[in-house]
Amino acid sequence: MENYAKLKLTGELDLLSGLHIGGSDAFAAIGSVDAPILKDTLTGLPLIPGSSLKGKLRTLLAKTYNHSVSSKPDHDDSRITRLFGATTGGGEDGKGIIRGRLLFRDMVLANKDELDALGVDSYTEVKFENTIGRTDGMANPRQIERAIRGSKFNFELIYELDDSAEVLEDMETIRNGLKLLETDYLGGSGSRGYGKVAIKNLKAEVVFGDYDTSEINNILEG
Repeated sequence: MENYAKLKLTGELDLLSGLHIGGSDAFAAIGSVDAPILKDTLTGLPLIPGSSLKGKLRTLLAKTYNHSVSSKPDHDDSRITRLFGATTGGGEDGKGIIRGRLLFRDMVLANKDELDALGVDSYTEVKFENTIGRTDGMANPRQIERAIRGSKFNFELIYELDDSAEVLEDMETIRNGLKLLETDYLGGSGSRGYGKVAIKNLKAEVVFGDYDTSEINNILEG
């Protein structure tokens, strides 16, 4: 395919506040955390699934790029659907399935040794929260597990470059989505201070094919 290439976008996702992305509590023991977070099965370290980042970025971009409120992702602006995809009838022209150009990787805690050196005794924390019934005044306490502030995750996206005429605009869309994320939150309970993140050291490199990434990196660094 003419101009076909694959680019890898890498960086660092830093937690500026505790992050909760929920795991399963279907078989929680009595006295255990009410809302545990997702963890890597092999290491037990906090994990951010690529699907969570993908969904959040698409939602933020839809609020910014769509001309009107859309009830279906298939009706998103073409700058969004060509990155994230759409099913039958998708896209502004309604021409059917659109294969997304972005692949999102899961992210596992990357700075375990750094946190160890700081003397942390756990890579997660349990935050106690309480809601009070408005009519009966009854308390409903619960325990929410969070990945701790200061945690760092290696950020990675794979971008499929199949149209060189659109690649720079695509990079601007990705950069804008990440900037929006930094002013919003990732995971749950963002209105209560959870999930504040920073994206650092974002860069692109070619992993297949041939393409000059200098303009792309200028955009990503902007």
